[in-house]
Amino acid sequence: MSTIEGIATDPAFRHLSTIGGIAVDLRYATPHNFVGRDLYSPYDCAWLHRDAAAALERVVAWLKTACPDCTPLVLDALRPQRVQQQLWDALAGTDLQMYLANPQRGSIHSFGMALDITLLDAGGRELDMGTGFDDMTELSHPALEARFLASGALTAQQAANRQLLRGAMFQAGFVGINTEWWHFDCGDRNVVRQTFSRVL
Repeated sequence: MSTIEGIATDPAFRHLSTIGGIAVDLRYATPHNFVGRDLYSPYDCAWLHRDAAAALERVVAWLKTACPDCTPLVLDALRPQRVQQQLWDALAGTDLQMYLANPQRGSIHSFGMALDITLLDAGGRELDMGTGFDDMTELSHPALEARFLASGALTAQQAANRQLLRGAMFQAGFVGINTEWWHFDCGDRNVVRQTFSRVL
C-alpha cells in the first residue's frame, strides 16, 4: 500500500506534468463532478502508475498521426482509496452505485492504472461525445451505442468521436468498460488488483 501523502517519492508513479501533449482537468479536484464539491484538495492527485503513464504517451503519439488536431484531456487519473470511499458513500442506497467500484474490492483508479479521458479539438473544446463526463445514464454506455445510434439519440458524429477515443486508447493497451465512454483501465483489472499497490 502507498499513501497519497507519500506519492511524490514513490518511483512507481509519474506526475501528469511529465507527460507531453496532454491537457489536464481533474474534475474531482473541482466542484464539476456528480458530488458537486472538490474531493481531492489538499492532495495532488495528478499521478499515474508509470505503466499507465507510458501507455498514455502511446496515446499521444498515435493521435499525432491519426488526428493531429486532437489533444487528450485527462479528467481523472489516480483516485486515492479514501476518495473512492467518499464517492461510494455519496451514492449509498441508490442505483447509481453500479457506476463505481466497491472500495473494498478497489477501483483501478486507486492503483493509478485507470484514466477518465476525453479529447479536445484544435480550439481546445471537448469533442461532442453525446453526454458529458460522469453522466450516469444509459446514453453514456458504450455497450448500448448501436441502439442509440439507430434511435437517433446518438448522432453519427458523436459515435465517431467515441470511436476515435477508443481507437487511441485501445492501441495503447487500455481496456474500456460497458457503462462509461470516458473510462479506461490500463490492462486487465484483475491482474492490477493482484499485482499492483493501492494508494490510500
